[in-house]
Amino acid sequence: MLHDKTRFLLRNNSLFVDEDESTLQLRVAERFSLSKDDLSDFRIIRKGIDARKKPRIRYVYTVEFSTADPEDFLNRFSGEPDLLITEAVSAPAVRQIKTPARIVIVGSGPAGIFAALRLCDYGIEPVILERGSPVEERVRHVERFWANGELDEESNVQFGEGGAGTFSDGKLTTRVRDPNTGYVLKRLVEFGAPPETGWLAKPHIGTDRLRLVLLNIRRFLQNSGADIRFASKLTGFNTIDRGIRSVVINDLLEEPCDRLLLAPGHSARDTYRMLSSNGILMEQKPFAVGLRVEHPQELINMIQYGKSSDPRLPPADYALTWNDTNSGRSAYSFCMCPGGEVIAGSSEAGGVVTNGMSELRRGSGWANSALVATVRTDDFESDSPLAGISFQRALETAAYKLGGGGYNAPAQKITSFLGKDRGGTLASTYRPGIVEAELSGLFPAFITTTLKDGIAEFDRKMRGFITSEATLIGVESRTSAPLRIIRGDDFQSPSVKGLFPFGEGAGYAGGIMSSALDGIRVADAVAKGLF
Repeated sequence: MLHDKTRFLLRNNSLFVDEDESTLQLRVAERFSLSKDDLSDFRIIRKGIDARKKPRIRYVYTVEFSTADPEDFLNRFSGEPDLLITEAVSAPAVRQIKTPARIVIVGSGPAGIFAALRLCDYGIEPVILERGSPVEERVRHVERFWANGELDEESNVQFGEGGAGTFSDGKLTTRVRDPNTGYVLKRLVEFGAPPETGWLAKPHIGTDRLRLVLLNIRRFLQNSGADIRFASKLTGFNTIDRGIRSVVINDLLEEPCDRLLLAPGHSARDTYRMLSSNGILMEQKPFAVGLRVEHPQELINMIQYGKSSDPRLPPADYALTWNDTNSGRSAYSFCMCPGGEVIAGSSEAGGVVTNGMSELRRGSGWANSALVATVRTDDFESDSPLAGISFQRALETAAYKLGGGGYNAPAQKITSFLGKDRGGTLASTYRPGIVEAELSGLFPAFITTTLKDGIAEFDRKMRGFITSEATLIGVESRTSAPLRIIRGDDFQSPSVKGLFPFGEGAGYAGGIMSSALDGIRVADAVAKGLF
């Protein structure tokens, strides 16, 4: 029996890009031979792009609405394959917890932030330790590094408020199916993300808007009783009866701690080393390395849309994969940034690291993406859980030398990398600057071969991808954590009771959304143990 709170979900509603979105409700009503007024509380749930029949591009929508008589509506249209019933159910109230437990969160990236937000929902006031700077100071440090190569090893693209995602495209997509996805999107919109974040098929915030969101989250957490400490690095911890007793900050200050929520980020190499020396179980993990490619955005638009520009369409993106059936290795695009820029992401002296970033409007005129090849654990030279770090660092050091120092990045035309031509003028948004170099020598042969074969396949999928207008910049080495901090079904380390590793740096997520979701799961587990 349906009731007045029943709502309907309808998929596969389309409009061509030259049609006004305000006509969508009428178009949906006409699908059922109804008037526009017969559909109430109409709203867009999801919006994506169908570019299969270019240049006639369509937007495709999933919508939600109510009707005056849901029982009658369902009886009449139950045969519609795209029609689903959805119930307007309020989120369950989070139980308030009164506890003397001292909860410490390490890291203020997406995982740490959303763990903190969730704990505040329970009425718990955590301590948040962040080794880097608050976002407004961090931006100044990063801009100085990009301008003149002056690297702050504690406040940079990798370390500081918001984590590595602060200097990114701000993508909020994930393959993880989790009921808390809506919670994450809702909170981000509350804190300043654009409203369409909640329903775009490929939402992104952009690095410029994300900084405002972070400021608002910080104020909310502090007003909720959280103690946020910047320039505060976890350098050790103490235990009693194999359980967490206290944490050590900056090798100077010891603070009591009953639960340590550890979200260090994928570049916290000194933290990994400290954990290993303290007997925390970790294991090697596969990851990927490669180069960042940069194309004129209009060229990518032409390939994907059949037109170089259209103000009614967002800058085009792409996602490319290829698997070598002989070697079992894969090449794929990663962290694609339409209308963005290639950035220097180093966090250690003497190493070049590239990444991609874009602002909310994606208006730079350039498209970039990582093109990476898989690295397996049997590629490492030792059985140490830290062996992947050594692998990454060797590539970053080689790129620094190849770029001539000063954090200039070695670069090469994609056609030259493939042996199709020589010379020509390179163009890139990367700062401090690029130096033309032969990039094949950066990598072990298996990576170079996989990248070259993969790029050839990418051009078959996107004709024009290989062009003298495209520049490769090296090296892309921080795609994910090179190890996993082992945890059990209760989210705790089997080595130390009360230690909860989570997020991308612990090896359990990949990107802003999945990291935030993992933070929520861990916060729920901690709260459950305090009931």
